[in-house]
Amino acid sequence: MPCAWTHRFARVKILGSSSPPKPKERGTTVPMSKDTMPKDTMSNDTNVHWHAHSVTRPEREGLNGHQGCVIWFTGLSACGKSTISNLVDHKLHSRGLHSFVLDGDNVRHGLNAGPGMLKERHGDEFAKRFGLGFSAQDREENIRRIGAVAKLFSEAGLITLTAFISPYRRDRDAVRATMTPGEFIEILVDAPIEVCEARDPKGLYKKARAGELKGFTGIDDPYEAPQKPELVLDAGKKDAETLAEEVIAYLTKAGKIK
Repeated sequence: MPCAWTHRFARVKILGSSSPPKPKERGTTVPMSKDTMPKDTMSNDTNVHWHAHSVTRPEREGLNGHQGCVIWFTGLSACGKSTISNLVDHKLHSRGLHSFVLDGDNVRHGLNAGPGMLKERHGDEFAKRFGLGFSAQDREENIRRIGAVAKLFSEAGLITLTAFISPYRRDRDAVRATMTPGEFIEILVDAPIEVCEARDPKGLYKKARAGELKGFTGIDDPYEAPQKPELVLDAGKKDAETLAEEVIAYLTKAGKIK
């Protein structure tokens, strides 16, 4: 018999956040009715309350010696997001600052694992319900989950770097909307698809061109670039070390680090 708390994931209201956006044209969610919704889900939806922390965010940031923030690297596969974010992380760490990288592939080995990874341990039903693939809705949930984690890290006073393709503008904007002004720093790692495809370190573009990989961003699924990112990195012409220094310079100018 499943525990009652497993149903909390279905419809938990996040108090203090903005109203949820309207369903996307690319996918719709069928709402549960009172007749079809599990009784414990209805109960938990109204009985979830925010619990205030006894240690405040300013106190945590004061202990760390710097502000928490989320540096959101976005761009095509093979544009250099992971490489640059890890270089920035190393530079921050060498200065004695508290930072952490949330990498797209790494997160999909745990929190956002796919059905195949979850099936053996949790069974088919669990894997189908909670496992994430690469459909539009699964990508949306992937970004929602990691956005929530990044927000928690930031509130703990960490400089949180995320390296995700995060192809849909609406999903990135939804994460931004959960944070305070200036907390979310969107960085476009801008490299032409020709450059990314020439690099192709994982061989994904080759598979996509051969029809072996469906829904691949930039080939048969769109990438929506940010309209007003805080920073644009020219990853088609500059090396990763130079671009990492540009990020450090921005953080210094923005007052996030000294």
